[in-house]
Amino acid sequence: MEKIFTGNMSREEWLIARNDGIGGSDCAAILGLNPYKSRYALWAEKTGKVTPDDISDKESVRLGNDLEEYVANRFTEYTGIKHRRYRYILKNPEFPFALANIDRQLRCEGGLEIKTTSSYEYGKLLADGKIPDVWMCQMMHYMMVTGAPYWYLGALVFGKGFYCIKLDRDEEEIAALAAAERDFWALVQSDTPPGVDGAESTTEAIKTIFADSNGESIDLSAVAGHLEALAQYTAEEKRIKEAKEAEQNAIKAFMGECEKGSCGGTTVSWKQQIRRSFDKDRFEAANGKIPDEYYSESTSRVFRVTAKKGA
Repeated sequence: MEKIFTGNMSREEWLIARNDGIGGSDCAAILGLNPYKSRYALWAEKTGKVTPDDISDKESVRLGNDLEEYVANRFTEYTGIKHRRYRYILKNPEFPFALANIDRQLRCEGGLEIKTTSSYEYGKLLADGKIPDVWMCQMMHYMMVTGAPYWYLGALVFGKGFYCIKLDRDEEEIAALAAAERDFWALVQSDTPPGVDGAESTTEAIKTIFADSNGESIDLSAVAGHLEALAQYTAEEKRIKEAKEAEQNAIKAFMGECEKGSCGGTTVSWKQQIRRSFDKDRFEAANGKIPDEYYSESTSRVFRVTAKKGA
């Protein structure tokens, strides 16, 4: 087992070391379980095409970091098992694509994953003794790298309580996870993008990677099927929008001048709102043209599809 000491690393150095393989927090994206990061977005980060957003100063992240020791101590209080901070990135030669940067090493065979959350959904799962899938695959990843027979979760749900759940090693789950990670890392090493999807993170990654256009034209025959599907979805979207407007108009016509209405557990409001906007033409007529230095400029590529009539 290779150990890389992180105790004297800067954040930048730690991020570089972490990008040299698949970490526990990457697993959910690889398996399609992360609602905020797709496989394509993760691939773009691992290949250096996109720089991950620095979320270290986000309040939820800072709060989680500040409460990490508290949650670890609550775990020891709950289980009687002592813990210690582990300042190493672990690499197992059996899984050269995988890294493990664990939260706490325990005075037993397993480890401890620490989480804080305000999620109502996660709180319900934890109260029922279940681990959210996003966290479970991360814990399995750590067992894969370390060879541990089990891993503990210590989770603090804000306003609800502390939960401790033990997850036993599952060889079938680990084998499937290892295969998925191995395949993904092969795409990273060969600079081969995974399939795209409609996730927002994929959209943002593509916008970043291909931010500039070169003025050239390309034959789109290879993606003709996607063009046909896009046309169908666009037509369907228009029909759905019109049908939605029709239902809204029926409700509005029935409500008349009433501001609120209800039916069972559904409430509807239709209130007057005052919208203030800046009248640029009026201002310039009275005060002269606004100087250019007061305008901000941004550049982006606009995606448009135009179909010839009868084509």
